[in-house]
Formats: sequence, structure tokens, C-alpha cells
Amino acid sequence: MKNRIIFPGLLWVIAFLVLAGCHGRLSTVVTNYSAEPQKDYNRVLPPGELALRKITDPAQIPDYTKACSDLDGLKEAIARSLNYMAKPSSQKYYPYGAITHEQAVRSLRALEKLVDLKLSPGEMNKVLREKFDTYISVGCDDQGTVLFTGYYTPIFDGSPVRTDRYRYPLYKTPADLIKGPDGTILGQKGSDGQIQPYPGRADIQKSNMLAGLELVWLGDPFEVYIVHVQGSAKIRMPGGQIEGIGYAAHNGSDYKSIRKKMIADGKFTEKNINMKAMIDYFKVHPDEVDMYVNENPRFVFFKPEKGEPRGSLNESVTPFRTIATDKTIYPRAMFAFTAVDLDRPVGFSLDQDTGGAIRAAGRCDVYMGVGDHAGELAGKTYREGQLYYIFIKPDSDQTKEHSGQK
Repeated sequence: MKNRIIFPGLLWVIAFLVLAGCHGRLSTVVTNYSAEPQKDYNRVLPPGELALRKITDPAQIPDYTKACSDLDGLKEAIARSLNYMAKPSSQKYYPYGAITHEQAVRSLRALEKLVDLKLSPGEMNKVLREKFDTYISVGCDDQGTVLFTGYYTPIFDGSPVRTDRYRYPLYKTPADLIKGPDGTILGQKGSDGQIQPYPGRADIQKSNMLAGLELVWLGDPFEVYIVHVQGSAKIRMPGGQIEGIGYAAHNGSDYKSIRKKMIADGKFTEKNINMKAMIDYFKVHPDEVDMYVNENPRFVFFKPEKGEPRGSLNESVTPFRTIATDKTIYPRAMFAFTAVDLDRPVGFSLDQDTGGAIRAAGRCDVYMGVGDHAGELAGKTYREGQLYYIFIKPDSDQTKEHSGQK
């Protein structure tokens, strides 16, 4: 957290930890010590309202030129979105407003071809502005303000079996977890045959009800919680090999941050609570981990995961090209433009993931990659900006025009 972070019109800000993400993620958030009222980034939209509004005034369309000069990894990310959109299950999430599934797919294909054309940044910007429609997120304030945070995939030491060092398990999905047809967690069947809520974190921990479902064992109880919050991890086994684990399900409880409780108990102030400080604190006070993490009733289950970490679309996520949003109000798999000043610029991205605390039009999580450096970047990502989505115009065929065809 080396860099000073300044918001327009705000005073100096200090980083503190907020747990949010892929099924819950760990992101460092910044406390604003301004006299101005804080924005409610988690403001819920009225029922039935979507997060995007079409821009009709060309003067309000952003300049994409700078983003067009950095296209590394973009084609790969688009291909992953197209792979998702080819699945029949993707069709149930469209139309998104006036955007049909067919137009959404055509937009991705056109953008993929546009990247292949290798136009100059200025030429590509012109095509995007003329041949595509731009939509802006209404944000948290109906003025387009979106809070951007970061998430990543940690690497921890672990073991496939319990040892004196590795005593803290991550679990596979229990057989008694009941899901609805759309994957919604319904709970478990009670003794009366009725479905009841699945136990929360504290009850699961105390009862040892998941014995026998251990997937992997870690050496630190707070590392277990970090993996729950991030939703995926790479585990370095005793032999040196790296094994991936990914999100499989959760117990159906809502995510709740543990930050406020630790501040209320005097463990930290708003000025000095951050990811590293909490990790260091729990290394000294491992006996307090359960007391605090049980404040969050959501409990996450995992499965082995080969290759790169996957997002909620069950497609691999791409560092700095994948974003996570609330999929009840944002369009799945679509091409986006992040107008935000981050330490590592993002520019164009694909909406391929979601998060336990990313539940409003005013929130967007950027995937930073794997390992400590990615964690450092994620840890200091807390900036306001705007979020745009790009769809090809219904009557446009930019690929022919700019490939020399008539």
C-alpha cells in the first residue's frame, strides 16, 4: 500500500480491510475521512431495474483511445465469454433489457474480429464510437459512480492429509446441501422432511458435521477464511506441486464482513485495519480466529480445480480482463470498459464473475491474478470510476467495412 490514494474533492484516505468477493473476496478498502457524506455503494436498485442506461448523446461516450493501445489478453478473455454464450443455459439470462442473446453474441464476435484487425488506437476508438452502442452503469447514485475493488487467487502451503502442521481443513460440498434448479441454495432437509436453512459457519465449525469431507488441510486458520472469502486458491503441497481448488457451493447464508466487529472490540481503528495487519494479528492470536470469522455465517465449499481459476460463469478468469458484478442487474459475459484510475490500468474487460459482497450497481471487482503480487494490487484497489458496456448496433457490420470488404 505504497501509493497515496486521492478521491476528487476528498481528503487523505487510509486503507482498511473489507471482505468481499467470488463467493466472497478479500479486498482492501479505503476509509474516507471527508466531511462529505459517504456514498452508499451498495444501494439496491428498485425491483426490475437494470444497471445499464444507453447513452444517446455522442458527447457522453468515453474516449477509448488509451484502452485501445493495450489489448494484451483481451482476445483470450472474449473467447471465454463466447464459450459461455454458446452454452444453452446462457440464453435464460437474455434478453437483457433490449439486448437479445443473438445481439450479445454478435457483439462479442464483432469485438473479437476488431481486436484481430490491429487498427491504430485512434482508428479502433473511432469504430467503437461509431459502430457500437455504449451503455453506462447508473452506479450507486444514478450519476454513474461505481466503486472498483480488487480480488485475487492466493497461494498457501497445505497438505492432502492432516498433519501436526496442517490441521485446518477446507471442505467438499456435503451431500445434504439442497439446491434449486437454478443453483440457488435452498438448505437441507429437516427431520420433518421440510427444507430448512443450512447451518451457519459457527454451527458447522462446532458440530464437526463435515468430518470426512476434508479436501485439503492448511496450516493457519485465518488462511482458511481468506480462501473462503476469495473463492479459490493454489495450494503448495509438501512435495512442492501446486494444486488448484475452486468454489463449489456455499451454505446459503448472506456474507457479512468481520471488520466492524474487530474495530468495535478495539483490536484496530479505522485508520490501521488492513489485510496484512489482520493476518499478523491472527498469527499472534490464533485462538481468536473462530470468534471473529464466525461473525460471517457464510461457509464455502470447494472442489479440485485444474488449470486457471474459474469465475461464476464456469470459465477461466483472466487477470485484469475479468470483472465481477451483480449478475442480477448486469449482463453476463459482456464486453465492458472500466473508466477508473488504477495502479495497473484495466481498460477493456469482460463481465465473467460475481461476488458475495458485489450486490449492487455501485460495485465492481477486478480480478488481479494469482499470488502475492496480485494480492498486493488487489489490496490497494479502492477507487471510484465509471463502468460502460459496449454492444454492436443492430444494423452495423464493422468487420466488413474495416477489413476492406464492401
